[in-house]
Amino acid sequence: MSRTFSIRGQGLKLDTRADIEPHLKTLRERKDVEEVHFSGNTLGVEASEALAEVLKDLKSLKVANFADVFTGRLITEIPLALAAICNSLKDHTSLVELDLSDNAFGGRSADPIVPFLTQNRTFQVLKLNNNGLGPAGGAIIAEALLESARLSKVEGKESNLRTIVCGRNRLQDDSASSFAKAFAAHGNLVDVRMPQNGIRMDGIAALARGLAMNPLLEHLDLQDNCAKGSGTRALAKALSSWPELRILNLSECLLGGRAAIALTLALSKGSSPKLETLKLQLGELDHRSLSILAKAIHDHGSELTTLEINANRADPEDQCILDIKAALAVHGHEDALDELDEMEEFDEEEESEEEEKGAEEEEEAEADKEPIIKDKKEDEELAKEMAKTTLNGTS
Repeated sequence: MSRTFSIRGQGLKLDTRADIEPHLKTLRERKDVEEVHFSGNTLGVEASEALAEVLKDLKSLKVANFADVFTGRLITEIPLALAAICNSLKDHTSLVELDLSDNAFGGRSADPIVPFLTQNRTFQVLKLNNNGLGPAGGAIIAEALLESARLSKVEGKESNLRTIVCGRNRLQDDSASSFAKAFAAHGNLVDVRMPQNGIRMDGIAALARGLAMNPLLEHLDLQDNCAKGSGTRALAKALSSWPELRILNLSECLLGGRAAIALTLALSKGSSPKLETLKLQLGELDHRSLSILAKAIHDHGSELTTLEINANRADPEDQCILDIKAALAVHGHEDALDELDEMEEFDEEEESEEEEKGAEEEEEAEADKEPIIKDKKEDEELAKEMAKTTLNGTS
């Protein structure tokens, strides 16, 4: 018999104990259930409290999926329903994954999750995608995760947390710095996804430094934030800390023309030999960083099977693109490169204006922030790499 209970996607409106009782009867009869999936239905307070009573007794539970279960509920209902469910799971030592994605919590509904996050220190996967947490709610979650790591350390135990999915939450820089501290404290993260959060350079730089304390990291997704300048350089510096990295998504991060040089230089030095997927669309890369990327692929990209560089600043027929194609071909991965139908023309004057603006923003950073790599140094390294790179992408 399957050890999964699911009413996923049935669109049920479960308000009362009577409404949810037929499903609870099934769960009571199957105490060995390992997965419960309630996503795509809507749970009221009374139904959630009744469910919580049953969840407490499911001692073999590994996966609890409550994505999109509060749609249409009043903001006054959600904290109570959420608290009932989360509190019922906080003592489950078998639990591996909790998914609360696609629920319109808002920042005020972050508090009910805190007891679970701090007291259950055996779960490995937390999914809080598209919850509208905002900076304040995000900070509450991050601080709870930090406290969890602190309590584990007090007990002499390593963190079990491996995966954090927290995209589309408007986290911004304020809570990004809190997440950075939590990430550094846990130290064993493998998969971190925080796309579309309105995080800017300082926040990205903080995240990079925090994640640098996680040498097992395999998957990093920061798509559609803004790393430009200092954030990109911090990521470049952190790359060597992640030798197991397989997937890196920095698309739509406006990496910056000069700062992207630092990123591709790190790759060309063999920072990520296991990289399988690299997404750098809309990153303001130009012929300089793309030429170095070609060398990086040629020398260290034997595992790269997906490469997205569309909407950057080079013609598809430019030598740097031809070199990238040739480098991929060396490893038998000619099909790795995605479409190049939105490539832009490199405008040196425009790039200079943008770099000047980015430099001004960086200068406004706090004095105790980590110093950025200077453009002059990048130019010198670029010249050296270009001198070692022939027109066919080999050295």
